[in-house]
Amino acid sequence: MAETGVAQYPAGRSNPRITRYHDCTNLRGYDDKASWCSSFVNWTLAQVGIAGTGSALARSWLDWGEALEQPRPGCIAVLSRDDPSSWKGHVGFYLHSDDRHIHLFGGNQLEQVRAHFYPLECVLSYRWPLARR
Repeated sequence: MAETGVAQYPAGRSNPRITRYHDCTNLRGYDDKASWCSSFVNWTLAQVGIAGTGSALARSWLDWGEALEQPRPGCIAVLSRDDPSSWKGHVGFYLHSDDRHIHLFGGNQLEQVRAHFYPLECVLSYRWPLARR
C-alpha cells in the first residue's frame, strides 16, 4: 500500500519507480509506457522474498503458485482484458468483491498504483504462493 499513487509520467518522461518494477521482469530497462501491472506484482512479491513469474505478461500468473477455489484477501487475481481467449490480461492483489465487481490493488490501474474495480466476469483465476517446505 506504500506504493499508492506511483503514477506514469506524461509523454516524453518516465517514472523511474515504474522502471524499477520492470527490473523484476523480462521488461528490464523499459519505461513507464509499457504495461506494468505484472511488473508491479513481481516487484511487490520480491520485496517479501517470494518469487514471481519474472514475466511482464499478466496471464503468466495463470501458471504461478496454486489456484484457489475462492479468493482470499491478498491473493493474486488474474483477469482477462478485451477478449477472454486473447493473450491480454490484467493482474493485481485481491481486496474484495461485490455482486458485480472485483476490487484489486495493483499497478497500472488508471495509470497508477491504486485500488480499482473490474467486472467479475473478467476473472480467470485466483492464485496463491505455493507453501514453502
